[in-house]
Amino acid sequence: MREALKQAKLAFEKGEVPVGAVIVHKAKIIARAHNQAELLHDPTAHAEMIAITQASEYLASEGGPNHRGSLEKASIYVTMEPCTMCAGALVLSKCENLIYGAQDPKAGACGSLYNIPRDDRLNHRLSIVKGVCESEAKSLLEEFFRNLRKERR
Repeated sequence: MREALKQAKLAFEKGEVPVGAVIVHKAKIIARAHNQAELLHDPTAHAEMIAITQASEYLASEGGPNHRGSLEKASIYVTMEPCTMCAGALVLSKCENLIYGAQDPKAGACGSLYNIPRDDRLNHRLSIVKGVCESEAKSLLEEFFRNLRKERR
């Protein structure tokens, strides 16, 4: 989670919502990302989505021509609870574990508003651990939005 927090700080420095993500497979970080929605002018450029793409490309290149890039046996560490888009992508990618810091009571889809990764109606479920380094992740988000509100006044 410390590496995900470093990514969130990079996002903060760039004026992005400070969310960072890393994906680990076989005890090795195979993807690192932070939010880039403002930079890329792309509302889907969340840290999780970028990390999933990086990790899938890595695993497909390592797994040979028959590997589909699925994230089986991989864990994602993200500083904030994923939204519906990111939670759905984690299910579709068959990621095994989700570890996150701060809950998102307004848009969280991994226990707060919805629980997409644990929904029995879907074809895959993730193990979820929440609250890891929560205070650091939450304070970074609070500072970002406090500064944003000041700028808009």
